[in-house]
Amino acid sequence: MLSLSIVIVLAYLVGSIPTSILIAKVKRGIDIREHGSGNAGGTNVIRVMGLKMGLVVIAFDILKGYAATMFVPRLMYGPIPFTNRTPFDDFTVVQVICGCAAVLGHIWTIFGGFRGGKGIATAGGMLLGLAPIEVLVSFIIFDLVFVASRYVSLGSLCAAVALPLTMFFRENIFHVEVEGYGTLIFFSIGISLLLIYTHRANVKRLLEGTENPLTNIRLYLRKKGSSASK
Repeated sequence: MLSLSIVIVLAYLVGSIPTSILIAKVKRGIDIREHGSGNAGGTNVIRVMGLKMGLVVIAFDILKGYAATMFVPRLMYGPIPFTNRTPFDDFTVVQVICGCAAVLGHIWTIFGGFRGGKGIATAGGMLLGLAPIEVLVSFIIFDLVFVASRYVSLGSLCAAVALPLTMFFRENIFHVEVEGYGTLIFFSIGISLLLIYTHRANVKRLLEGTENPLTNIRLYLRKKGSSASK
């Protein structure tokens, strides 16, 4: 069994697994950060390598966040070494800490010169374990915005904002009791601000009208449909 500090480091290392970098290197012999948008994330893999590889990267990045939140904390032994002033039990507090460590690992991966992805998928995996309803709503918001605009960055930003807003509305407007709301709302706001920060270049391009929409999916589906009809 491990101490809290070692468990946090382990969660960071899980988040640091550079999925897109590894897949691009193995499949194409390239550094994905030198192609497309230059981002080490699933969206850029879709741009450069196609839908199938991009979905593999996104799924694995979600799994990283989920595993770091739901499984890594179970390796810890003993109580947390500080006073727990949250409404959660100690284990849930450790889950939150480990989930955040995984997101930071994805964004600043030690295995890729501290140049990783933007954290959306890994954060989604973490929050899937902590706030599944909010994640589901955020995913629907992302899907609607992406389908309408073809901008993954815009969909991701809207999903990040939707996360704390959904929690706020559920608790205060619809009067659904969200366990640990007083702590989770601030935590979700912090995660959202971090994700918006990692998308700051995208925000600038969106405002300037120079952001590139993701059209590979539409083209890929057309090709598949054409092949099936022959």
